[in-house]
Amino acid sequence: MKRLDGKVAIVAGAGGIGTATALRLAQEGAGVLLGDLNGDAAKADAEAMAADGHKVIGMAYDQADDASVASLVARAVDHFGRLDFMHANAANMKAIREDGDAVTITLDTFDATVAVNMRGVLSCARHALPHLVANRGAFVVTSSSAAHMGEPERVAYAMTKAAVNALVRHIASRWGKEGVRANAIAPGMVMTAQIKQNMPVEFQKQVLAAHRHWRLGESEDIAAMVAMLFSPDGEWINGQVLAVDGGASIRP
Repeated sequence: MKRLDGKVAIVAGAGGIGTATALRLAQEGAGVLLGDLNGDAAKADAEAMAADGHKVIGMAYDQADDASVASLVARAVDHFGRLDFMHANAANMKAIREDGDAVTITLDTFDATVAVNMRGVLSCARHALPHLVANRGAFVVTSSSAAHMGEPERVAYAMTKAAVNALVRHIASRWGKEGVRANAIAPGMVMTAQIKQNMPVEFQKQVLAAHRHWRLGESEDIAAMVAMLFSPDGEWINGQVLAVDGGASIRP
């Protein structure tokens, strides 16, 4: 399907979910800017997609730096002539390895998590929104089931993901009447290439045994939801946090 012909999207944060999303959006006809802190990786992924005939470019940006996020948006508009969609996917994965509970976490780790996962997502929204309003576009953020499940650790990660859920409700409430849609996707266990490489097979089996589904998630599962939310098929979905987790977090 070519549901996104003539549209332009930014995918902020490459790697597993981000790269799969950029490819899915490009396959559906969109021009895509794929940005990541690792600019070489983002450019390599984009070049591989472009070699297959897709309209994708890559660049380096730092989501903890508001000016860098502004340059990401400006590059998309300069190159493609417009901006319709923003997928804020990046998270500080270095900080998550140092995240702890409310007593043991260092404030440096907390601040580093907030800078990317919360303030950085706000930067993505604030710089993209003028274009999304002009083009009746959509904003999607990658949240997490950690925002509502409750965990004994990863306190900063969970807090920032809960915060971005509040952000999409704010955007929908403030700009929904002007045609803007904003939603969050809360993935479950998504088996990116990095997770597959680093997670022992036996632990993968334990995680699967605790799930209601017959398999764990793939990056393409999240990419499909992003594409739907950006497409006309998602036009009446606004201000929601959508679990894409194989039924791991059944809730009202």
